[in-house]
Amino acid sequence: METIEHIINNIWVQRIFWSIIVILASTIIYTVFSRILASREKRNAKIFSNKKNRTFLKMLKSIVRYILIILTSLIVLQIFGVDVSSMLAGVGIIGIIIGFAIQDALKDIIKGLDIISDNYYRVGDVIKFGDITGKVLSIGLKTTKIQDLATMNIVSIANRNIDQVEVTSGAIYINIPLPYELKIAKAESIMKDIITEIKKLPDVREASYLGLTELSASSLDYQMQIQTDPALYRPVRRAALGTAVRVLETHNISIPYTQLDIHTKK
Repeated sequence: METIEHIINNIWVQRIFWSIIVILASTIIYTVFSRILASREKRNAKIFSNKKNRTFLKMLKSIVRYILIILTSLIVLQIFGVDVSSMLAGVGIIGIIIGFAIQDALKDIIKGLDIISDNYYRVGDVIKFGDITGKVLSIGLKTTKIQDLATMNIVSIANRNIDQVEVTSGAIYINIPLPYELKIAKAESIMKDIITEIKKLPDVREASYLGLTELSASSLDYQMQIQTDPALYRPVRRAALGTAVRVLETHNISIPYTQLDIHTKK
Protein backbone atom coordinates (compact mmCIF):
# COMPACT_ATOMS: atom_id res chain seq x y z
CA MET A 1 0.00 0.00 0.00
CA GLU A 2 2.80 2.38 0.90
CA THR A 3 4.42 1.72 -2.48
CA ILE A 4 1.19 2.47 -4.35
CA GLU A 5 0.61 5.60 -2.27
CA HIS A 6 4.19 6.69 -2.90
CA ILE A 7 3.70 6.24 -6.65
CA ILE A 8 0.41 8.15 -6.61
CA ASN A 9 1.95 11.03 -4.67
CA ASN A 10 5.00 11.18 -6.93
CA ILE A 11 5.02 14.56 -8.67
CA TRP A 12 6.22 13.13 -11.99
CA VAL A 13 3.50 10.50 -12.04
CA GLN A 14 0.90 13.19 -11.41
CA ARG A 15 2.33 15.36 -14.16
CA ILE A 16 2.32 12.49 -16.65
CA PHE A 17 -1.23 11.51 -15.62
CA TRP A 18 -2.65 15.01 -16.10
CA SER A 19 -0.73 15.46 -19.34
CA ILE A 20 -2.33 12.28 -20.70
CA ILE A 21 -5.76 13.55 -19.61
CA VAL A 22 -5.20 16.88 -21.40
CA ILE A 23 -4.00 15.15 -24.59
CA LEU A 24 -6.96 12.75 -24.57
CA ALA A 25 -9.40 15.62 -23.99
CA SER A 26 -7.88 17.56 -26.90
CA THR A 27 -8.06 14.50 -29.16
CA ILE A 28 -11.70 13.89 -28.25
CA ILE A 29 -12.62 17.53 -28.92
CA TYR A 30 -10.99 17.43 -32.36
CA THR A 31 -12.61 14.08 -33.21
CA VAL A 32 -16.08 15.33 -32.24
CA PHE A 33 -15.51 18.55 -34.19
CA SER A 34 -14.39 16.61 -37.29
CA ARG A 35 -17.42 14.29 -37.11
CA ILE A 36 -19.78 17.25 -36.84
CA LEU A 37 -18.22 18.83 -39.94
CA ALA A 38 -18.36 15.50 -41.80
CA SER A 39 -22.06 15.05 -40.98
CA ARG A 40 -22.81 18.59 -42.10
CA GLU A 41 -20.90 17.93 -45.31
CA LYS A 42 -22.98 14.81 -46.03
CA ARG A 43 -26.26 16.57 -45.28
CA ASN A 44 -25.35 19.50 -47.55
CA ALA A 45 -23.59 17.60 -50.33
CA LYS A 46 -24.63 20.11 -52.99
CA ILE A 47 -23.21 23.05 -51.07
CA PHE A 48 -19.89 21.34 -50.34
CA SER A 49 -19.54 20.04 -53.91
CA ASN A 50 -18.31 23.55 -54.69
CA LYS A 51 -14.49 23.74 -54.69
CA LYS A 52 -14.47 26.99 -52.76
CA ASN A 53 -16.63 25.59 -49.93
CA ARG A 54 -14.50 22.43 -49.70
CA THR A 55 -11.39 24.60 -49.48
CA PHE A 56 -12.88 26.58 -46.59
CA LEU A 57 -13.89 23.35 -44.82
CA LYS A 58 -10.37 21.93 -45.02
CA MET A 59 -8.92 25.25 -43.93
CA LEU A 60 -11.26 25.40 -40.90
CA LYS A 61 -10.29 21.89 -39.81
CA SER A 62 -6.63 22.72 -40.22
CA ILE A 63 -6.96 25.92 -38.15
CA VAL A 64 -8.81 24.12 -35.32
CA ARG A 65 -6.23 21.32 -35.32
CA TYR A 66 -3.30 23.71 -34.99
CA ILE A 67 -5.05 25.74 -32.29
CA LEU A 68 -5.67 22.58 -30.25
CA ILE A 69 -2.08 21.41 -30.72
CA ILE A 70 -0.73 24.77 -29.50
CA LEU A 71 -3.09 24.97 -26.52
CA THR A 72 -2.42 21.35 -25.53
CA SER A 73 1.33 21.88 -25.76
CA LEU A 74 1.15 25.00 -23.59
CA ILE A 75 -0.99 23.28 -20.94
CA VAL A 76 1.34 20.26 -20.82
CA LEU A 77 4.35 22.54 -20.45
CA GLN A 78 2.58 24.36 -17.62
CA ILE A 79 1.87 21.02 -15.92
CA PHE A 80 5.58 20.20 -16.05
CA GLY A 81 6.44 23.51 -14.41
CA VAL A 82 7.51 25.52 -17.43
CA ASP A 83 6.82 29.25 -17.10
CA VAL A 84 4.57 29.59 -20.13
CA SER A 85 3.98 33.33 -19.71
CA SER A 86 7.70 34.11 -20.00
CA MET A 87 8.02 31.78 -22.94
CA LEU A 88 5.08 33.45 -24.70
CA ALA A 89 6.70 36.84 -24.20
CA GLY A 90 9.85 35.53 -25.87
CA VAL A 91 7.85 33.89 -28.63
CA GLY A 92 6.05 37.20 -29.19
CA ILE A 93 9.32 39.02 -29.83
CA ILE A 94 10.54 36.25 -32.11
CA GLY A 95 7.15 36.25 -33.84
CA ILE A 96 7.49 39.94 -34.65
CA ILE A 97 10.92 39.34 -36.18
CA ILE A 98 9.65 36.37 -38.19
CA GLY A 99 6.59 38.38 -39.21
CA PHE A 100 8.76 41.03 -40.85
CA ALA A 101 10.77 38.31 -42.56
CA ILE A 102 7.74 36.52 -44.03
CA GLN A 103 5.41 39.47 -44.58
CA ASP A 104 5.35 38.90 -48.36
CA ALA A 105 4.31 35.27 -47.84
CA LEU A 106 1.57 36.40 -45.46
CA LYS A 107 0.35 38.91 -48.04
CA ASP A 108 0.21 36.12 -50.63
CA ILE A 109 -1.85 33.90 -48.31
CA ILE A 110 -4.29 36.72 -47.43
CA LYS A 111 -4.73 37.67 -51.07
CA GLY A 112 -5.13 33.99 -51.98
CA LEU A 113 -8.04 33.76 -49.55
CA ASP A 114 -9.51 36.93 -51.10
CA ILE A 115 -9.29 35.45 -54.60
CA ILE A 116 -11.09 32.27 -53.49
CA SER A 117 -13.75 34.00 -51.37
CA ASP A 118 -14.52 36.87 -53.78
CA ASN A 119 -14.31 34.76 -56.99
CA TYR A 120 -11.95 37.36 -58.44
CA TYR A 121 -11.06 34.77 -61.07
CA ARG A 122 -11.41 30.99 -61.37
CA VAL A 123 -9.58 28.08 -62.91
CA GLY A 124 -10.13 28.26 -66.66
CA ASP A 125 -10.42 32.07 -66.81
CA VAL A 126 -8.03 34.05 -68.98
CA ILE A 127 -6.24 36.86 -67.15
CA LYS A 128 -3.70 39.49 -68.10
CA PHE A 129 -0.71 40.30 -65.89
CA GLY A 130 1.67 42.87 -67.33
CA ASP A 131 2.56 41.74 -70.87
CA ILE A 132 1.42 38.17 -70.18
CA THR A 133 -2.03 36.89 -71.07
CA GLY A 134 -2.68 33.37 -69.86
CA LYS A 135 -5.22 30.77 -68.83
CA VAL A 136 -5.54 30.07 -65.09
CA LEU A 137 -4.43 26.51 -64.33
CA SER A 138 -4.55 26.54 -60.53
CA ILE A 139 -5.11 28.93 -57.62
CA GLY A 140 -3.09 28.33 -54.45
CA LEU A 141 -2.82 30.22 -51.20
CA LYS A 142 0.49 31.78 -52.29
CA THR A 143 0.57 31.73 -56.10
CA THR A 144 -1.65 31.51 -59.16
CA LYS A 145 -0.32 29.41 -62.04
CA ILE A 146 -1.24 30.43 -65.59
CA GLN A 147 -0.28 29.20 -69.04
CA ASP A 148 0.98 31.99 -71.28
CA LEU A 149 -1.15 31.88 -74.45
CA ALA A 150 1.70 33.29 -76.56
CA THR A 151 4.49 30.89 -75.52
CA MET A 152 2.51 28.13 -73.69
CA ASN A 153 4.98 28.49 -70.79
CA ILE A 154 3.74 28.03 -67.20
CA VAL A 155 3.99 31.27 -65.21
CA SER A 156 3.50 31.68 -61.44
CA ILE A 157 2.03 34.96 -60.17
CA ALA A 158 2.33 35.91 -56.50
CA ASN A 159 -1.20 36.43 -55.14
CA ARG A 160 -0.21 39.77 -53.59
CA ASN A 161 -0.12 41.16 -57.15
CA ILE A 162 -3.88 40.65 -57.65
CA ASP A 163 -4.36 44.41 -58.06
CA GLN A 164 -2.32 44.24 -61.28
CA VAL A 165 -4.35 41.38 -62.77
CA GLU A 166 -7.08 41.95 -65.38
CA VAL A 167 -9.73 39.34 -66.18
CA THR A 168 -10.29 39.30 -69.96
CA SER A 169 -13.82 39.16 -71.35
CA GLY A 170 -13.19 37.53 -74.73
CA ALA A 171 -14.18 40.67 -76.69
CA ILE A 172 -11.92 41.63 -79.60
CA TYR A 173 -12.05 45.17 -80.97
CA ILE A 174 -10.58 45.73 -84.43
CA ASN A 175 -10.37 49.02 -86.34
CA ILE A 176 -10.49 48.76 -90.13
CA PRO A 177 -8.92 51.81 -91.87
CA LEU A 178 -10.65 52.89 -95.09
CA PRO A 179 -9.75 55.80 -97.41
CA TYR A 180 -11.34 59.22 -96.99
CA GLU A 181 -12.38 59.11 -100.66
CA LEU A 182 -14.75 56.22 -99.93
CA LYS A 183 -18.32 57.31 -99.20
CA ILE A 184 -19.56 56.36 -95.71
CA ALA A 185 -22.54 54.43 -97.11
CA LYS A 186 -20.19 52.32 -99.24
CA ALA A 187 -17.73 51.88 -96.35
CA GLU A 188 -20.48 50.65 -94.02
CA SER A 189 -21.72 48.24 -96.69
CA ILE A 190 -18.20 46.80 -96.96
CA MET A 191 -17.96 46.54 -93.17
CA LYS A 192 -21.19 44.52 -93.13
CA ASP A 193 -19.67 42.17 -95.71
CA ILE A 194 -16.59 41.77 -93.48
CA ILE A 195 -18.80 41.00 -90.46
CA THR A 196 -20.75 38.40 -92.47
CA GLU A 197 -17.54 36.58 -93.42
CA ILE A 198 -16.06 36.79 -89.92
CA LYS A 199 -19.19 35.16 -88.45
CA LYS A 200 -18.39 32.11 -90.58
CA LEU A 201 -15.01 31.64 -88.85
CA PRO A 202 -14.72 28.80 -86.32
CA ASP A 203 -14.65 29.82 -82.64
CA VAL A 204 -16.37 33.16 -83.37
CA ARG A 205 -19.43 33.44 -81.13
CA GLU A 206 -20.67 36.78 -82.45
CA ALA A 207 -19.46 39.69 -84.55
CA SER A 208 -20.95 43.17 -84.91
CA TYR A 209 -20.21 46.47 -86.59
CA LEU A 210 -19.88 49.37 -84.11
CA GLY A 211 -19.49 52.29 -86.51
CA LEU A 212 -17.01 55.03 -87.39
CA THR A 213 -14.59 55.38 -84.49
CA GLU A 214 -11.59 57.49 -85.57
CA LEU A 215 -10.66 60.26 -88.01
CA SER A 216 -6.99 59.43 -88.35
CA ALA A 217 -4.33 61.17 -90.40
CA SER A 218 -4.72 59.07 -93.53
CA SER A 219 -7.94 57.10 -93.08
CA LEU A 220 -11.39 56.79 -91.56
CA ASP A 221 -11.35 53.95 -89.01
CA TYR A 222 -14.43 51.75 -88.67
CA GLN A 223 -14.67 49.51 -85.62
CA MET A 224 -16.04 46.00 -85.19
CA GLN A 225 -16.41 43.75 -82.14
CA ILE A 226 -15.88 39.98 -82.07
CA GLN A 227 -16.85 37.67 -79.22
CA THR A 228 -14.84 34.49 -78.65
CA ASP A 229 -13.31 32.28 -75.98
CA PRO A 230 -10.67 34.43 -74.20
CA ALA A 231 -8.17 31.59 -74.58
CA LEU A 232 -8.53 31.84 -78.38
CA TYR A 233 -8.08 35.63 -78.56
CA ARG A 234 -4.88 35.64 -80.63
CA PRO A 235 -5.77 33.05 -83.33
CA VAL A 236 -9.29 34.45 -83.77
CA ARG A 237 -7.94 38.00 -84.10
CA ARG A 238 -5.42 36.86 -86.74
CA ALA A 239 -8.15 35.04 -88.67
CA ALA A 240 -10.46 38.06 -88.50
CA LEU A 241 -7.77 40.41 -89.80
CA GLY A 242 -7.04 38.05 -92.70
CA THR A 243 -10.73 37.85 -93.53
CA ALA A 244 -11.07 41.65 -93.49
CA VAL A 245 -8.12 42.09 -95.87
CA ARG A 246 -9.54 39.48 -98.29
CA VAL A 247 -12.94 41.21 -98.37
CA LEU A 248 -11.25 44.55 -99.05
CA GLU A 249 -9.32 42.96 -101.92
CA THR A 250 -12.56 41.69 -103.50
CA HIS A 251 -13.82 45.29 -103.45
CA ASN A 252 -10.52 46.54 -104.93
CA ILE A 253 -9.87 48.75 -101.89
CA SER A 254 -6.33 49.34 -100.68
CA ILE A 255 -5.68 49.90 -96.97
CA PRO A 256 -4.50 53.50 -96.53
CA TYR A 257 -1.09 54.22 -95.08
CA THR A 258 0.65 57.39 -93.95
CA GLN A 259 2.32 59.27 -96.79
CA LEU A 260 4.83 62.09 -96.55
CA ASP A 261 5.12 64.89 -99.10
CA ILE A 262 8.70 66.07 -99.37
CA HIS A 263 9.37 69.50 -100.84
CA THR A 264 12.88 70.44 -101.95
CA LYS A 265 14.23 73.93 -102.54
CA LYS A 266 16.10 74.61 -105.75
